[in-house]
Amino acid sequence: MRDLASPAAERSGAVKKWGIAMHAAVAAAFIFLLQRFTLNASLETSLLWALTFAVCAAWLAYKQANR
Repeated sequence: MRDLASPAAERSGAVKKWGIAMHAAVAAAFIFLLQRFTLNASLETSLLWALTFAVCAAWLAYKQANR
């Protein structure tokens, strides 16, 4: 039986955190580029939508990682 404090368990936690962060960053970049250059939105609007999507993407990734 594996010990929960083993290095493999610690790496798994780090991978989850980086995965969640990457998911949020990719979602933010995608929606920013979509809003700014495809839909010709203002910079402020694009940044606000990017932040909103990043938070939602991080929440969804967190929920999936902890299933």
